[in-house]
Amino acid sequence: MRILPNGDAALLVELPDLDEMLALYAALAAEPPPGVVDLVPAARTVTLLLAPGADRAAIATAVRAARGRPSGAASAGTIEIPVLYDGEDLHDVAELTGRTPDDVISAHVTTPWRVAFTGFAPGFGYLIGGDLNVPRRRTPRVRVPAGSVALAGEFTGVYPVDSPGGWQLIGRTDAVLWDLDRDPPALLRPGTQVRFVSA
Repeated sequence: MRILPNGDAALLVELPDLDEMLALYAALAAEPPPGVVDLVPAARTVTLLLAPGADRAAIATAVRAARGRPSGAASAGTIEIPVLYDGEDLHDVAELTGRTPDDVISAHVTTPWRVAFTGFAPGFGYLIGGDLNVPRRRTPRVRVPAGSVALAGEFTGVYPVDSPGGWQLIGRTDAVLWDLDRDPPALLRPGTQVRFVSA
């Protein structure tokens, strides 16, 4: 673990892998050190946003101590997302995983997915939990429509807005992932459990 200054109001904690990040994030979310006002998890880092005047040394000590404590996953509730499984890459994903398209759909809807972290675009959650591990496309698309449900590596996700992208598209949803008139705006937040439902 490395703890680094991140500007004048944050600390960046670097960890060796996703599992260690998830464990540390869960521990800190359950018991934030005094002076920490927010946590931002990523694939192998956790950024701690600090209150003015926070004691960085004390926070770093608390982070090191939290890393050694076992902790369950932080939970932010469960949501269902209906999906029409008609994605352009569904048959490619089936071939890559040695399954039929129906088996891919079944694996996607029966997996208890969980948002590990967010990024790439506002409202985009990186969901973990399944065994549909496929590479990104060799050539990214210039435009992926909002609502596209996709796979890449160990993750699944839903594109919240039209954007370029290189993930394998397996379906689409009408769920609104990012809405500034909603509190909070993001439907998917770290710790949220997600159940995809075939539409």
